[in-house]
Amino acid sequence: MTTPEIDLQDLLNAQTGRVGWPELVRHFARGVVICVNSDQDLVEIAGKLVLDEADLIDGLLQQGVLHRAQDNEAMRWQEEQTEFWAVVVAPWVLVQERSK
Repeated sequence: MTTPEIDLQDLLNAQTGRVGWPELVRHFARGVVICVNSDQDLVEIAGKLVLDEADLIDGLLQQGVLHRAQDNEAMRWQEEQTEFWAVVVAPWVLVQERSK
C-alpha cells in the first residue's frame, strides 16, 4: 500500500461516525444514500469511490454489495430508529446499519 492510500484510509476513517436515521432523512430524500453490506469494510469502499475505481464500484453494485437506499428500507429505518456507521464521499453518503 502506498503512502497516499494510507493517508486516504486514515482520513476517511477519521471522518466515519455514528449517525441516526433522523440525520440521514434529508440525504435519503436527495437520493444520495448508498448502503454498504455489513460484511464489507465501509472505509475501504469509500476509498474506492474517492479514487474513482469505477469498474470495481460497478461490480459491487451488480453484486448487490452496494445499492442506493430504497423506500422500504427508509420505512423500516424510521420505524426502528436505526443507527448507522456513515462516511461522506461527496455527493454520496455511504452507510452501514449498526448491529443491535
